[in-house]
Amino acid sequence: MQTETTRTPSGIFVLGEMRNGHIHSVTLELTGKGRELAAARGCTVTTVLLGGEFKDDPADPIRYGADRILAVNHPSLEHFDQEIIAKVTAHLIETEKPEIVLAPATTAGRTYLPAVAALVNTGLTADCTGLDIDPETGLLLQTRPAIGGNVMATIKTPNHRPQMSTVRPRTFRIPDPEDRTGEVLHPAVPERLFASRIRNDGMEYLEEQGANIQDLDVVISGGKGLKRPESFRLLQELADLLEGGVGASRPTVEAKWIPYPHQVGLSGKVVAPKLYMAVGISGAVQHLAGMQTAQTIVAVNKDPEAPIFRVADVALCGDLFDIVPRLIERIKKEKRS
Repeated sequence: MQTETTRTPSGIFVLGEMRNGHIHSVTLELTGKGRELAAARGCTVTTVLLGGEFKDDPADPIRYGADRILAVNHPSLEHFDQEIIAKVTAHLIETEKPEIVLAPATTAGRTYLPAVAALVNTGLTADCTGLDIDPETGLLLQTRPAIGGNVMATIKTPNHRPQMSTVRPRTFRIPDPEDRTGEVLHPAVPERLFASRIRNDGMEYLEEQGANIQDLDVVISGGKGLKRPESFRLLQELADLLEGGVGASRPTVEAKWIPYPHQVGLSGKVVAPKLYMAVGISGAVQHLAGMQTAQTIVAVNKDPEAPIFRVADVALCGDLFDIVPRLIERIKKEKRS
C-alpha cells in the first residue's frame, strides 16, 4: 500500500471557466499556478474546458503551462447548468484520477464545485489565497483566511484524492505566454450525464456601473482615513488622471460611503493591477488578501506602524489630505509638459 510520501503523482487538473464561448482569464491564471505546483510535484497539468461552443482556441492554455487540454463540447453546456457541469466534471476526475484539482472561486465555481467534491468523495478548500507543495510529504498546502479573516489557516488533505481547492480570480498573476507544445483531447462523455433536472428559463448578465476594478491597471483605494464620503472625489480625480478606477475598504462600504462593487478584500474583489494605491487604509488581513498580488503597491497613511506599510513598495507616511493633492498637481504638471 502506498503512503502519501510514495504516492505516484497523477497530475494536476485546472478546471477552466468559459463565458459566452470565451476562455476566461482566471483559467490562464490557475493554469500558470498549476504549472508551478507541477514543477514541485513532478507531474503534468491538464486544463479542462467545458462549453457549447469555443470561440477561442482551446489550445491557448498550453502557452500558459498546460500539458494537455480536455475539451468537451455539447449543446447542454451552452448555458450554465450546475448539475450537468458537476456530473461531467466528476466523470472526468474519476476517469483521469488527478492528484490535485484547482478551480476558480467565481459565482459559477462556488455553485458547482461543492457538488463535484461530494460526487468524488473528497474535501474542498474554498477561497484559497496561497497554494504550495509540502516538500516533505508532497501534499498540497492550501492557505485560506479563517475565523472571520483574522488568521490564515493552512489546510492539508492527507487521506482523500483529489486535493481540491478554489481560488478567487486575480489571486495569482497570469504568467507570460511561452512557446510550448501540448495536446488537445476531446474525451467521450456518456450522454446520460447531460440530462438535468434544472430548467433554464433564460439568463441576464449583471451590468456594472463603470469599469470593473478587477480589469484595470491602476486602482486607487480609500479607507476610513478619508474621514468622510466626499473625500472619495479626491481619489476619483487621481484615478482619472492615471486612467484607473477607485477601490475601497470594507468599513467605507459598510458605512455606505461608496457602493459595494468598489470593495477590495476577502468579502469584496481581489485585484492585481500594475499599480495599487491604498489611501487611508490601515491594512487589515482581509484587505491585504485582496490586493497583495499587485505589481506595485503605494501606501499613504499617517500611522508609521500601519500594517499596510509591510507590503508596500512605496510608503508615504503623512496626512493624505496633503499628499494626495500634491500628487494630483504633480501629475497634472507632468501631463501639461
